[in-house]
Parts: sequence; structure tokens; C-alpha cells
Amino acid sequence: MTSTDLANGTSLSIPAPASPYQGDIARYWDGEARPVNLRLGDVDGLYHHHYGVGDVDQDALGDAADSEYEKRLIAELHRLESAQTDVLLDQLGPVGRDDTVVDAGCGRGGSLVMAHQRFGCRAEGVTLSAKQADFANRRARELGMEEYVHARVCNMLATPFETGQAKASWNNESSMYVDLDDLFAEHSRILAPGGRYVTITGCWNPRYGQPSKWVSQINAHFECNIHSRREYLKAMADNRLVPQAIVDLTDATLPYWELRATSSLVTGIEEAFINSYRDGSFQYVLIAADRV
Repeated sequence: MTSTDLANGTSLSIPAPASPYQGDIARYWDGEARPVNLRLGDVDGLYHHHYGVGDVDQDALGDAADSEYEKRLIAELHRLESAQTDVLLDQLGPVGRDDTVVDAGCGRGGSLVMAHQRFGCRAEGVTLSAKQADFANRRARELGMEEYVHARVCNMLATPFETGQAKASWNNESSMYVDLDDLFAEHSRILAPGGRYVTITGCWNPRYGQPSKWVSQINAHFECNIHSRREYLKAMADNRLVPQAIVDLTDATLPYWELRATSSLVTGIEEAFINSYRDGSFQYVLIAADRV
């Protein structure tokens, strides 16, 4: 066990990472404070760690020469990333107030809040980052949701949830940090029979032949290991998760990236996403599967 000081002045005991790589990822996200994540969340208090889908509302942006244009652009990027969460939640199926849902790799907790707001359910998140968990729990308290929304520092491959406890679970752009067989074995364990698992993820396209140079740049930028679409489907089949929907969101996410590339929040990775989506070497995919 290790400990870290939280924003409220308390100390939190944290399980030791299961591997040196997980330790590296925990340190990466503990130190992450990109304006692109924080300024978008400041729009309405929903802090995400994923990208957006949908067409850009050009009327909402207005004239690029206007002094308020950048502020409106940031609000539009945030609208698109919240729309992405809505797309994921749409696939969870019927979730009741007495049900539990699990976000594996919850970041600062934006999706947890949205899940509780929609379903009234208990929303549990896990993250390797103590700072992210502290941030998410602080926001839950500020919103008066702490009884229902909770994030903890935890390895998503070995969660503390009971077998069959979850009605639904998901990974939203977090599955590229783990082995897929181990990940889906854990989701299969915590899901009740008939429960729904959903992932939205970037994956390299097997038809391209190998991961492209753009995909390699994305891996290096985020210190992750992007999987192929084929690997997702095989690992699901091996772990009692039967796909019910596979949706290619590549065209739907391009407007987000093209808009972000014109903003003051560029991080340098925008070109790799745009070019890999355009040349077909990278795909943005939603897969919804039932636990059988």
C-alpha cells in the first residue's frame, strides 16, 4: 500500500499497482492537467476524458472574428464530448434506480454523474489515479450525489465488486491501457447474467495490415497500447460477452477533431487522429455486448 495527500487535506491509502506499467500510468494521470480536459469541463462541471461525436453547430460558433468565439468553440467541443457519453449510455439498456453501473477507467467522473442523472442508479468508478478519484468524489459531493456516485483507486482488472453485482459496465476510451482478455474476464465476472457491457474506443483497423505511423504516435503520446477491432471481438467471445451492436463512429468523431485542431487547446496529437481516421488505419468504434 502507498498513500497520497488529497485536496481536502486527508491521506488516502492506495493499493500498490499490479505492474510497473500500471505504476507509470497512475503517475501519468496523477500529473495530467491538460487545459483541454479542464477547460471543457469548466463549461458546466462535467469533466470528461474522452472525445466527441456529432456535427458541429456552426450557428452556435458564430463569427470566428468575434471576441467570444473561442469561448463558444470550447463550449461546442464540450457539447460534443457529452453527446458521446449520451451515445454510450443509450446502449446500456434498462437500468433502474436500485441498479449499480461500473465505469472502468472513470477519469474525473463526468460519465458517472451523467449515468446517475439519467437512471437514478448507483454509479461506481475505478481509476488508477488518486487525484482523479479525489476530483470525481469532490464533484459528487458538490452536486449532492455522494450517496450514489463514487470513484475509487483500483485496478480495473481486479475490482472489489461482488460477482454479478453490476447491471451494466463500460470502458470509455480506457481499454487501451490493459490486456483485453483480463479486462473482459473481470467485466464478465461483475456483470449479472444478461447485463450489458459497452465500450467506445479507438482501434487500429486490421484491414490496414498493421498499426500505422499515426496509431504509433497516439500510443506514444498517451503511453498506451491500442488494440485492433478483431482483438476486441475475440476477447469478448472468449469471456461470455456477446456483441449486440457494433457501431462505427469514425465519421461522427471527425468533426470534433477538426474543430479542436483550430482551437487554443491543441496538444499536438490532433493531426495523428485526423489523418488516421481519414486514411482508414484507425477507427472509432462502439461495441455493446450482453453477458451470457
